[in-house]
Amino acid sequence: MTYTLIGADGWPYVSVLPGTLGGHRRARLYGRLDCPSALRAISRGGYVRERVFFADEVTAIAAGYRPCAVCLPQAYQIWKTEQAATGPTAAERAMAGHTAAELAGLLGLLAAARPRVTAVVIGHGRDAARSAKAFADAWESGPQAGSPWESGAQMDSPWEGTVLATVDWPEEAASWLRQARRFVTGPPDAWVVAGAPLGWARMSERLRQSTDWDPARTFGFASTAQAVALAPPGTLEGMRGADIDGTTWRISRNLIHRDPA
Repeated sequence: MTYTLIGADGWPYVSVLPGTLGGHRRARLYGRLDCPSALRAISRGGYVRERVFFADEVTAIAAGYRPCAVCLPQAYQIWKTEQAATGPTAAERAMAGHTAAELAGLLGLLAAARPRVTAVVIGHGRDAARSAKAFADAWESGPQAGSPWESGAQMDSPWEGTVLATVDWPEEAASWLRQARRFVTGPPDAWVVAGAPLGWARMSERLRQSTDWDPARTFGFASTAQAVALAPPGTLEGMRGADIDGTTWRISRNLIHRDPA
């Protein structure tokens, strides 16, 4: 008999030994196999599709999973303390809004894209409406004195920035299909996204399954990059964006690569 476990790189592999810990793929948490919270969810018919297993705790942590608060309370408290010391999470940053450097970096990234980008569709989680509006206002007004664009941004022809549509999505939904279909209307030269990682991971998974959306033509605010750890491998491959300090990043199959400053 063989078992499918998750390795330290986040990818599944075949093992002759069973896992010692279970986990939830979307929630990115791990716990004991007899965790009462997980067993209750499984008994109700939930959890099973997202169930994963690990050889040990070191592997689970390396793969980006955090301890369960129910069955591993001590480990969870240590993790929570460490998170507080390192600052806000990507989801919390999305709710708080963007930085000026982040918006400027994102605008500059799109302005430098080739072929030239003029018409965009903007998508955002419900808590990131402010970031989406800030981008829309800047994109339609174009580079000018006092705007959020990087200083010295130059266009080789009159600015024609257009927002074709703005689509928002919830963190929880039945399928995200309605939002996904609206998102691909246009079609735009590029898509721009803002929001918490989990909501964007679910939305992007639906987009890849049901539409002709192209992640290589998609640009995001800082928090959206973290969705690469929550979506199936390859879902966001080719997506680019700006970090909170204005530097830029791009996504490979399952990794975030930061560009030189």
